[in-house]
Amino acid sequence: MKRLALIGLLGLSLAACATPTAFAPAAGPNGVGFSDMRIEQDRYRVTFQGGGGAPAAQVEDYALLRSAIITLDAGYDWFRVVGRREQAAGSGSTMSVGGGSGYGGRSSVGVGVGAAFDLGGGPRLSTTLEIKLGRGPTPREPDVYDARDVRRTIGGRGGTLT
Repeated sequence: MKRLALIGLLGLSLAACATPTAFAPAAGPNGVGFSDMRIEQDRYRVTFQGGGGAPAAQVEDYALLRSAIITLDAGYDWFRVVGRREQAAGSGSTMSVGGGSGYGGRSSVGVGVGAAFDLGGGPRLSTTLEIKLGRGPTPREPDVYDARDVRRTIGGRGGTLT
């Protein structure tokens, strides 16, 4: 029983190792961070993948921040979100611990107990935005963002601007 308790404590300590969510490029197709693809000269698809348990608002904000940076780097002033998709994936890794005992001679009956520990910290959320870039005064319409304002407000909350 001591061994089972020790394994359980190990699993709980590993659960504290959830993937942090920082504003940075994704290390791979399933990595935490942003990725983007140019569709046309003034149209991009931007995705931000959060780490396990990252708040939905943070994931959305970082997708908007990356959109603002792309807009400014391309020499534009504002962007319009023309498509939006949010997804939640499973929490990722789990560790299972089980134990059992049996009794009897030639035939036996077994009893087992098991527990699973979530090592991912919660579901992994992602936001994908399709954006169209624009120049000049920012239109006062839904889903249109001033890139400088977005970079100043969201970028000022922390994270490395890349």
